[in-house]
Formats: sequence, C-alpha cells, structure tokens
Amino acid sequence: MYSKRQLLQKYLHYYLTASNGKGHGIHSPFVFDFIKDVLNDKRNFYAYSQIENLREQLLNNKTIIEVEDFGAGSVVSKTKERSVSDIVKHAAKNKKLAQLLFRIADYYQPKNMIELGTSLGISSAYLASASPKAKLFTIEGSSEIAKIADKNFQSLALKNIRLETGNFDNVLPGILKNISKIDLAFIDGNHRKESTVNYFSQLLEHSSTPSIFIFDDIHWSEEMEQAWEIIKKNDRVTLTIDLFFIGLVFLKEDFKAKQHFTIRF
Repeated sequence: MYSKRQLLQKYLHYYLTASNGKGHGIHSPFVFDFIKDVLNDKRNFYAYSQIENLREQLLNNKTIIEVEDFGAGSVVSKTKERSVSDIVKHAAKNKKLAQLLFRIADYYQPKNMIELGTSLGISSAYLASASPKAKLFTIEGSSEIAKIADKNFQSLALKNIRLETGNFDNVLPGILKNISKIDLAFIDGNHRKESTVNYFSQLLEHSSTPSIFIFDDIHWSEEMEQAWEIIKKNDRVTLTIDLFFIGLVFLKEDFKAKQHFTIRF
C-alpha cells in the first residue's frame, strides 16, 4: 500500500488535473447527467439520518472483537483484536462516499446488487435503502463483524439484504449460481491486484448491459492501480469514472468507443 505522503501526492495530482465536477466541458450526455443528477445531488434523502445515527452509535461502541482478514490487511491495525469503534472509523465508507452509493442505487434502481466487503454494514444499508425492491447480496470475511452487521440491518428494518460470511473466493461462486443478472456490484475488500481482477471477471460473466461496477480504493496501492487499468481495458467496459477514492465502471451498449473520465469529487 502507498504511504500517507504518497497518497497525498496522488490526491493532489488528481485534484489539480480532474474535471471540476460541475459538468463543464463534459461532452458525454450520460456523464453530464450523472454529474448533475447523482454526483451533485444535494438532497437530504430519507435514509441518511437513520444510517448516520447508527454510525454514531458504532463510533461510541468500544467492544473488542477478533477480526479475520482474508485480504490485503488494515492500514491502521496489524492485530486481530480491534474495537467496533476503530473498525467503523477506519473501514466503513465515510458519509460522503456512502451517500454517493445511495444516490447511484437510487438513480439507476438496480434489481440485483452484490457487495464484497460488508464490514459493519454502513455501505450495505445505504445501498439496500436506496433500492428497497432490489436484493443485495453482501459478503463479509470476518464472522464477528458479520454478526454485528446483521444486527445493524435488523435495527434498520432492512429486509432485502442477504449476508454471507466467509472468504470471497469460496462464497462468491455459490451466490452467482443463484443470480440471473447482476445490475450493480460494489467491490470493497481484498485490495490485491489478482483478487480484484478475478472478482471482476466472475461478476462480469453474470452481468449484462446496462450494469454498474464500483471499485473501492483504486489508488490505495500500486497493485490496485494496476488492477484498475486492467479493468478499464476490458472489452466490455465502455465507460469509467475515476473519483480517486472509488472507480465507477459502466457497461452500456450505446457507446461506440471507450470513454474514461476523471472527475473531482
């Protein structure tokens, strides 16, 4: 993984070179609409306060649990024992990004969603709340974290989430057998190049157009940047948007040529 200094340098480069996030100079109608109606939607949606209240409760929870990690590990902790507060502080998507996930799901209304990396369920709750008629299949590697996430879903009365526990490599194939089509996938776990590309390939086999893939931490390490470049070059990928902390991939039939955008967010 990159050091904090390296990440800061990369972020500054991104900020200075990215499109300004207002849609000026964007010639793609699809991307312009995304910026206007999704990225810059300032409405305070109904689910926001409930989920952020849950986040505050978790931030005040000092319970220590044992964490299993099948991925590239934590940036802030090398021990298996961590507090709930520490996990939500460092592993959960922050308010800005989590609410963007909500707006993406709300705007495009996917029917079947997959999330690799449930953590304590903050991002899961945003995705599931945005599209109540959809099904969200989410996988968490750590059984202790999954137990808390499940309780969080119950407290929010979310009935459209199916939570599975275990190594993505073992659990994902079984889920994919029972899904006819994936409309949205959020890949937020195991930040390794080979694993990320492998999960993308598996999910791609069960996706048709239009579909959306969201990759977390695409600039977190050299490996993740390499994985992002491989994904962008895939023949079925027609449009990508780099928001630095996450990367969006759109599969659409009506684009004649690949389009890649870097937009300030």
